[in-house]
Amino acid sequence: MTDMPLSAPGAAIGRSGRVALAIRGLRHQGGPILAVVAVLLALWYLACIPMNAQQSVLLAERAGAVVTPATAAERRDMGGLALTFANPGPATSSAFAQDRPRLPAPHQVAVELWNTTIGQSITSKRSLVWHAGVTLAPTLLGFLIGSVLGTLLAIGIVHSRVMDLSVMPWAIASQTIPILAIAPMIIVVLNSIGIQGLLPKAIISAYLSFFPVTVGMVKGLRAPAPSDLDLMRTWNASGLRTLVSLRLPASLPYLFASLKVAVAASLVGAIVGELPTGATAGLGARLLAGSYYGQTVQIWSALFGAAIVAAGLVAVIALTQRAVLSRMGLTR
Repeated sequence: MTDMPLSAPGAAIGRSGRVALAIRGLRHQGGPILAVVAVLLALWYLACIPMNAQQSVLLAERAGAVVTPATAAERRDMGGLALTFANPGPATSSAFAQDRPRLPAPHQVAVELWNTTIGQSITSKRSLVWHAGVTLAPTLLGFLIGSVLGTLLAIGIVHSRVMDLSVMPWAIASQTIPILAIAPMIIVVLNSIGIQGLLPKAIISAYLSFFPVTVGMVKGLRAPAPSDLDLMRTWNASGLRTLVSLRLPASLPYLFASLKVAVAASLVGAIVGELPTGATAGLGARLLAGSYYGQTVQIWSALFGAAIVAAGLVAVIALTQRAVLSRMGLTR
């Protein structure tokens, strides 16, 4: 009896079958995700009522509605939840449609996002896409610097016990310093020597992004089994050959997992770097402007814009990870 060649899983299904399976998988995964999103939106809308109760009651009073308690001082002393129960109708009448709410409703944030992205030219300074592009430049530069620095530190820590005992504790201790405290110091010091613009914000981003890469790469470079390392020694492989042929390929899954964390941290660093400088462009500048003028809807839209940018960067790294690991045969 002749042996039949084994085909790859799913090879006989065909393209249409694979597409159908993918759609079915998305359908099964999409249900729980949509349920969670619906619950979060419902809680968000409910939270808007007590958060915006005082302003809603004030607007109802100006419109001539009967409001209890009678004096404004008594209403200020009451919490938003108690004021809502005391005046359920006035408290909910305008809770979702205020110009400057304490907590904007989801549809208000969605409308602001639409107006500042689709509704504006990309080159307009009112466009959130333009501001995101301004913040993206130091984010990517800082991410590159932090990733290279973290990888080099990890290689040194793995190959040198002195660096392991000296550098690693300092790297951990560096992350205990609040970034809001160290960012103005970095900017002031660099400005004093004439370095301005993109580089100071990139250095702040690199400060936040190098640590996840360092920790992940140390774990990944130490991932090979002792038997594999012994085999390299029996082949008389040098330390560099062992690093290139064994340690680095084994560390790739750890590296990509660390890069996803690092790129999000890098974006946070770029935004924080814009705050002490009083920047007029960037997502941090949008947050500052919204805070100065009490535009909470603008603040929330900038926050969601930052979240969308971070999700896009993580998705790019995830696609790169899938392509690289698949080519190396490391995916299941």
